[in-house]
Amino acid sequence: MMRIVGEILIILGLVFMLFGVIGLFKFRRFYPRILIAAKIDTVGLITIFMGVAVRHGFSFFTFRVLLLLGLVLITNPMTAYIIARFANLSGYKPESGEINSNTTNDQEM
Repeated sequence: MMRIVGEILIILGLVFMLFGVIGLFKFRRFYPRILIAAKIDTVGLITIFMGVAVRHGFSFFTFRVLLLLGLVLITNPMTAYIIARFANLSGYKPESGEINSNTTNDQEM
């Protein structure tokens, strides 16, 4: 039973990452793309790692997977922030409509 639940969680994480990558092409500008890419990685990996932990039951391997999950939870958002921050410092400024890019895209349709 736990194996089936774990496999469902792993498949759910992979499907989420697939739809996230497909949805990533909706955004045309750099800063929204970096935000969405960080969210895809973080949430997809949380689901996949939880599926692996549930599938293998309580063991030392599960403990290591959960430690790796904690590391991912800390480093993924920080890495996205650092990339966006250095892009801004290097002179890549957001365009005028980039902050509200979803509302401008919806109004164009």
